[in-house]
Amino acid sequence: MPTTQPFVDLAEEYDQWFEANREAYRAEQEALSELVPGDAFGVEIGVGSGRFAAPLDVDVGVDPATPMLDRAADRGVDALLGVGEALPLANDSVDLALLVTTICFLDDVQATLAEARRVLRPDGTLVAGLLDADTPVGRQYEANKDESPFYRDASFATTEDFVAELEATGFTDFEFVQTIFENPAEMEEPDPVREGHGDGLFVGVRATPDE
Repeated sequence: MPTTQPFVDLAEEYDQWFEANREAYRAEQEALSELVPGDAFGVEIGVGSGRFAAPLDVDVGVDPATPMLDRAADRGVDALLGVGEALPLANDSVDLALLVTTICFLDDVQATLAEARRVLRPDGTLVAGLLDADTPVGRQYEANKDESPFYRDASFATTEDFVAELEATGFTDFEFVQTIFENPAEMEEPDPVREGHGDGLFVGVRATPDE
């Protein structure tokens, strides 16, 4: 996972985004809640400050930034120091692997997805939330990413590119939801969650390991 330093140095600023953009955050939570299975023992890869793991009842979080892990632990997440490309978890040990706006920061997407598949039980579920580069707001993010200390070095992907990575690492049975159809800073209430992808900045993807 590259681009870690801003998440070490600016953990409080990162966390404040969710307060300043509360309606977008709520929309993202709602999208993910439609995909995350209930009563699943799960890990969030790239847990950050636990803003998604905690409300979605994900038990374990892995992240390379200690200040973020401290915040996740304060929110009740079992926080483990590590990277997505080498998860500190046993084979077949979780029912859910969650990644939220993590893909764009990874050193090696396929290695991380392969690790997710390794730690998932055969009947487990992968859920990812990504910022789709091939959408109106996604193109705005790409054009302005140099203005953000967090996104400056990010590599935004399209949903199609991410699905290709999932297929290459042994995932199938894809389901999609989308939300955030306008600039998050301009939202006065949470945008709706719709099926599919291609219009909303935030795309939720659910997949399962193939046989």
